[in-house]
Amino acid sequence: MQSLTRMNTNWAAENIQTIRTLMERATIYRRALAPVMTFTGVVGIAAAYAGERMNIHASHDFARYWMVISAIAVAGVGVLVRRQALKDGEAFWSPPTRRVTQALLPAFSGGLLAGVVFWWKVDGVEWTPFLPPIWVLLYGCGLHAAGFFMPRGIRLLAWMFVLGSAGSLLTILGFDLLSPRLSHPLMGGFFGVLQLAYGLYLYLTEQRKRVV
Repeated sequence: MQSLTRMNTNWAAENIQTIRTLMERATIYRRALAPVMTFTGVVGIAAAYAGERMNIHASHDFARYWMVISAIAVAGVGVLVRRQALKDGEAFWSPPTRRVTQALLPAFSGGLLAGVVFWWKVDGVEWTPFLPPIWVLLYGCGLHAAGFFMPRGIRLLAWMFVLGSAGSLLTILGFDLLSPRLSHPLMGGFFGVLQLAYGLYLYLTEQRKRVV
């Protein structure tokens, strides 16, 4: 019984310390998010333009293409986060990083599953417009779950994704806009323009704080 109590006490102490560390590093996370969001935004815009130019509209091709793009984006984010950790003299796979990853994992796993289903089991251009709202919704849910460990603005961004996903889906269904040509602009708008705007916002506000 004493060992169990000791284990619970240690677990609680570890979580309290992790939360305290996360709160203390809010500014660092804000600074780290700026290049991450800017990078992913640029990748999203470029990928949307390239996908439209290459006429990638069939649902399985669209899913495969954007899953490759997302893998490239994740790899780039990993490099940026590692560089930031080395610059600040911190471990890359620290307890706060693990907490953020654990918060993101369920929603991002759902996005991966949706992509695999469209890649292998769904065929035809008429289904393509439904995949971007699914990805946008799950991405927003993931950001919101991780928002506890990050600056407050990330939760607002998450709601933009969630509400934007609902609005996109309702517009597609309400106006019968099942054209596959909407798919790349939707991806570029949410994962490109919106993230780039947030990254630039973080850069500007961070510079303003330093000047003040």
